[in-house]
Amino acid sequence: MKYSMNWDLDSLFPGGINSAQLATKLTQIKTAIATLGDLLDRWDAASDAPEYQQFIKLITHLQKVEAGIGQAGLFMTAIGSADVNNPEVAPMVAKLDGLENEVENVSGKLKKVLVQVPDTNLNAILAVPELQPLAFNLKEMRDAGKELLDDKTETLISRLNLDGRSAWSAHYDSLVATVNVPFHDTDGNPVTLSAGQADNNLLGNADPQYRADLLPAWEKSWTDKEQLFADTLNHLAGFRLTEYAAHGTTDFLKEPLKDNRLSAETLNTIWQVVDDNKQFLLDYLDRKAALLGKKHAGWQDVEAPLNLPGAQLHHFTYDEAAAFIIKHYGEFSPKMAALAQHAFEHNWIEAEDRAGKAPGGWMESAPETNESRIFMTFTGSPNDVSTLAHELGHAFHSSVMNDLPYFRQGYAMNVAETASTFGELIVADANVKAATSDAEKISLINAKMDNPLAMFLNIRARFLFESRFYQLRQQKLVTPAELNELMLNAQKEAFGHDLSTYSPHLWASKLHFYIADPSFYNFPYVFGYLFSLGIYAKAQQEGNFEDQYIALLRDTANMSTEELAQKHLGVDLTKPDFWLAGVQLIKRDVAEFMRLTDSLVK
Repeated sequence: MKYSMNWDLDSLFPGGINSAQLATKLTQIKTAIATLGDLLDRWDAASDAPEYQQFIKLITHLQKVEAGIGQAGLFMTAIGSADVNNPEVAPMVAKLDGLENEVENVSGKLKKVLVQVPDTNLNAILAVPELQPLAFNLKEMRDAGKELLDDKTETLISRLNLDGRSAWSAHYDSLVATVNVPFHDTDGNPVTLSAGQADNNLLGNADPQYRADLLPAWEKSWTDKEQLFADTLNHLAGFRLTEYAAHGTTDFLKEPLKDNRLSAETLNTIWQVVDDNKQFLLDYLDRKAALLGKKHAGWQDVEAPLNLPGAQLHHFTYDEAAAFIIKHYGEFSPKMAALAQHAFEHNWIEAEDRAGKAPGGWMESAPETNESRIFMTFTGSPNDVSTLAHELGHAFHSSVMNDLPYFRQGYAMNVAETASTFGELIVADANVKAATSDAEKISLINAKMDNPLAMFLNIRARFLFESRFYQLRQQKLVTPAELNELMLNAQKEAFGHDLSTYSPHLWASKLHFYIADPSFYNFPYVFGYLFSLGIYAKAQQEGNFEDQYIALLRDTANMSTEELAQKHLGVDLTKPDFWLAGVQLIKRDVAEFMRLTDSLVK
């Protein structure tokens, strides 16, 4: 079947960023927020008892408003990602940010109102059948309300955020659009690469010399504008730290952990497992370097393809990739396969390889129409197929929650990365099993190793950098030279000083450091990857695991992460045993890679 490589956004709002329907939606949201505020001002727990019909109306209204903002936000993000040079996106995003700011003010007031509700009344509210499914979410809101300041101060902080944290995050997007890398194509002809194109080539080009030549050009392009990026990062983080301090904390990990419903004990256990079990990955990198004719791999080689003589690595067309994913999803879960096919058939995916697109890939849901949209750049490599499977895993996660109340669909990033990585694992394993020669199998295992290398080494470096940056930012503005040094030291520590080249400007080129919310957009990936490995192992052992897997996904916004694992998997995440079981699956792949390549190195 022939699928389009461009998405359909008209089913969300027809007519592009100036859509009349989008303008109407924003007006409706504005009016709804005013109604919401009025409902909250008039609500009284005692007089609303015992049916609490006004509170039900209030919560229903709030969820509807937030879903509308989500729908409009996805649409604007999609247009901006597909064309980073579109000047009309930023003003619309600013308008939506303003509305989001207003609803956050109302939501904040609601949280504080819930704090004042006596426990007996709260228990009665949570026992109402219409509200019972939201009990966890409402308790979470009440707990958050205990840390809020007075309404006037919270409103001021929220309004300042529009020209603070959110504005600096948006400013980063504007800066990235101006980054160009003068270089050459594979035939030696001069070309100017966008940030996204250069990033794809730096990590994925098959020619080791091309990658080696591109790295200094890449670094220079970020060096030329490093002061601008340093200013942006400093002020974004500075606003965030000031906001934390206003709420009585200097612990910059408190909010990220709370956002992910994860304990510090679990996170510390994960990092200990990572640090204790990275040597076999460093050995793997040394072997990969030897296959490339080097003593040590460079930064540009870590995720690079291995196209050995005789490999004949399959180049996928987009339609072949779609068929491959649908087939192998179906071997595990017919429902996953059906969702993937629906996404391809209904043009949910923007995959065309062209200039002007944002780097990276993502999936976001359209909560009002129960759809998703996926953004990536597809070049036909097995890695691209895995990326597509990854984003479709996200879409499947969202799809199984469509019938739940909107608050119950608000799963955290760490468990979001579980479903996506699970989908990716299915396809990566299928790729390896489909190999027709040892050379091809070596190349495909290498592609599969991108994830553990990223999680144990690259993302570990990002976490170390971000932690140390925030510690230093609490004291002073951090200069570009200091940022480079922090990043370089973090990379050397995470990679065991084992690389021949590094990327000290990763702090500037990595979008994740500049996202307004959440911060520390790194450790949830490691959690999701290792958690998905444990689930994947369980699925392979038990066979028919589809219903159990879906039940776990449906509960991801209904309890803490530790409670989720205990309920559905019977494991304690604060202990290393569960995580080590996942590590064993990675070691199995590395052992196979080493066996297959023993005869190829001296």
